Amino acid sequence: MNQIENLLQYFNLEKLEENLYRAQSLDIGTGRIFGGQVLSQALAAAYRTVEGRQAHSFHAYFLREGDVKKPVVFQVDRARDGRSFSNRRVVVIQHGRPILNLAASFQIPEEGYEHQVDAPDLSKPDELDEKPFLTNKQMQSLTPRMRRLMTTQGPFEFRFADDIDPFDLGNNEPIRQIWFKARYKVPDHQPLHRQLLAFVSDFHLVATSTFPHPVSYLDPTLQIASLDHAMWFHHDINVNDWLLYDCFSPVASEARGFAQGRVFTLDGKLVANTSQQGLIRQRKKARDGYKKQK
Repeated sequence: MNQIENLLQYFNLEKLEENLYRAQSLDIGTGRIFGGQVLSQALAAAYRTVEGRQAHSFHAYFLREGDVKKPVVFQVDRARDGRSFSNRRVVVIQHGRPILNLAASFQIPEEGYEHQVDAPDLSKPDELDEKPFLTNKQMQSLTPRMRRLMTTQGPFEFRFADDIDPFDLGNNEPIRQIWFKARYKVPDHQPLHRQLLAFVSDFHLVATSTFPHPVSYLDPTLQIASLDHAMWFHHDINVNDWLLYDCFSPVASEARGFAQGRVFTLDGKLVANTSQQGLIRQRKKARDGYKKQK
């Protein structure tokens, strides 16, 4: 089983009752549920209750850390079904308590006015290599568990259009530009591609807000946690083709970093926007799984 087939298993939600579903949790090596997993699964649960309509947006709040060793339950509220739009509210539950609230809106296919901004003029993915995330020396400063996390080949391939060293403590622009695509063929099913885009959109985004500051987002004393996440879909998505994730952080304040991302196709079509706010807090005690960098 390849990495994409393995990931898609977690989108096979078990129906427990009308509007109630259950799914297993994916361990990407952090010891806690990855935010992109629960986002994409909640969107999948909402999709189970609509027909003939595609998700055009969702807004989610992360409430508690998820237990990767336990399954997750999704309770869907069919808030509204209109002639053009449907709205769903999803409460994600674990150990009897909500860990995420998500609201999603769906629309019938419609034609209308169109315009968009231009895509950034960057090197194309075939001009770039898939480079190791960290150097061997940097890897040695991590514990074995964290080294596994950083070296395990995931379901998506990333090629960085910029060349930012995660341990560079200089005053860098709060920008991150990454090409990505699925490593193996994803079935031609549009809801699935939108769910996978929700999954991958949680990588790299809010960490962009640390770049202008004298700290690495891999610093063991830096706490980063997603607080909320939103996404808007403008056109059909195909994660089998290269997509550009153009991330920018316009502001950080009050122990929170805010970042926005635009998703472009290889030929420059803007297919999605996303935004995320995360907790960014310096603390005295290092996180489990890290050693202090030398």
